[in-house]
Amino acid sequence: MTDYPEFASSKISELPEEGTISCTSPSNIALVKYWGKRPVQLPENASISFTLDHCKTTTTLRYKKLDSASEYFDFDLFFEGKPKPDFKPKIQNFFDRIQKYLLFLKEYKFTIETSNTFPHSSGIASSASGMSALAYCLMQLEKKINPDISEAELLQKASFLSRLGSGSACRSIEGPVTVWGKHNDIEGSSDAFAVPFPYTVHQNFDTYQDTILLIDKGEKQVSSTVGHDLMHGHPFATKRFEQASGNISKLKEILISGDIDTFIEVVESEAFTLHAMMMTSLPYFILMKPNTLSVIQKIWEYRKTTGSKVCFTLDAGANVHVLYPNSEKNEVLDFITSELVAYCQNGQYICDKIGWGAKIV
Repeated sequence: MTDYPEFASSKISELPEEGTISCTSPSNIALVKYWGKRPVQLPENASISFTLDHCKTTTTLRYKKLDSASEYFDFDLFFEGKPKPDFKPKIQNFFDRIQKYLLFLKEYKFTIETSNTFPHSSGIASSASGMSALAYCLMQLEKKINPDISEAELLQKASFLSRLGSGSACRSIEGPVTVWGKHNDIEGSSDAFAVPFPYTVHQNFDTYQDTILLIDKGEKQVSSTVGHDLMHGHPFATKRFEQASGNISKLKEILISGDIDTFIEVVESEAFTLHAMMMTSLPYFILMKPNTLSVIQKIWEYRKTTGSKVCFTLDAGANVHVLYPNSEKNEVLDFITSELVAYCQNGQYICDKIGWGAKIV
């Protein structure tokens, strides 16, 4: 595991006895996808994402100082008000990875209470919002212990810690557009944490809308971890990483210039490439459902007949993120409700837009 001395905890002097910290952190949707990683939680290619606004996790961290440091991590976990023992191993693993960067973890008994604004296992990246929310809470505690940490340092370290819980979580700490992964065309970019897109984004992308069509809310057919691992030895992996790098360069220019037509090309192509990687791995998976394809065809027809700038992207699942400029909001929502909702499971969809990242409640 690579060490990052810049994120080492300052020596603990005085610890607060007890307290409560609450924060929210959103999910995000990648425009250029990261698929494939190397140890520990480092991306094979850079990715760029819209931070969302409504789809978020609220986490409350209660901490009580122990009489003496524990030999293990002492925490209880509640999801939407109920104990969630099956989440605990993931948090245990997260704490194992970050303890060298937060020296106080074994000094406290923690109670972690968490809830989402969106259905769990709905295909929305709950690990991104959940892990970033917890990392952001822990950094607020670190700031109480060491008030000299600047806001910029806090955000960067929160992104760094989030990554060790879930790779894409590092892109949720800030917004509205973030980049994760070292890339020569993105100033300040790093594999270790995400950075806000360091250039002025064109007003065409202000308050860009993302309506998420819940095509299939079942458990994922394949976990993201397994999916990423399938890129090792994948026959098209090297070309895919090159393609992603080229698309980051293209998308940088698109976001600066406001060229929505080329934005559509890059974003839809990236969505299909992600699924193509899964369909051509061993074992292979088809994550789209028939209704996913029906929605895509409808979007293409609507765009052709109206000249709309609506487009779609996909995560590693069946759901469709319908992306469109705020200037088209009313027309596209009419189209979604009249033409696309019929393809959603139980008619469910979520209206979201790009947002600003983690916040204290």
